[in-house]
Amino acid sequence: MKRHAFIFWIAIALAVLGIVWDIIDRNAAMLPRIFIPLGVVAIVFLLYKFPPARYRKRPKIKPSARTMEKVAAAKRSQSTGKRKHYPFQVIEGSKGKNDDQQPKYH
Repeated sequence: MKRHAFIFWIAIALAVLGIVWDIIDRNAAMLPRIFIPLGVVAIVFLLYKFPPARYRKRPKIKPSARTMEKVAAAKRSQSTGKRKHYPFQVIEGSKGKNDDQQPKYH
């Protein structure tokens, strides 16, 4: 992740260096043409950083009673213990066990 950020900032620095070099090379004749893209970038950045109020708010949705019961039941089951207790039990079969037929590394 840090590598991507490093490459991004190098690209930004080279772009700024190119713009500055172009302004110096062509004196101030190019300055009015640069204001429009810089203005667009500034507006996009400000809208990204500080979105309008209608896009900032998330609608509050009240969960139904059934959903709240499920959430409460899940919390209770987690707090009681890690293992679930089932009403089943293992019944040994009538065939008997033969140790020779079972794999050694099972």
